[in-house]
Amino acid sequence: MKITYHVAQHDGGYAYRLDNVWSEPFATHQQALKAAMAAAERQHLEGRDAEITYQAADGTWRSEHARGGDRPETVVVDDG
Repeated sequence: MKITYHVAQHDGGYAYRLDNVWSEPFATHQQALKAAMAAAERQHLEGRDAEITYQAADGTWRSEHARGGDRPETVVVDDG
């Protein structure tokens, strides 16, 4: 699996987003880029197996087993 963080102007500053979800705004482009890179790096940290429940884009709730060692490939794209 591959996920992409995008950095761009947003809400009076700069922010990063994953799909359609934006981070909090940062005062500078560099701060937003640094935060996006840190978020992408955290995706590589292995965790513990867990049962997770989340709301899908269509509004339904789903449950699944998440393997702690199943980490995605991450990319940061500067749309700035």
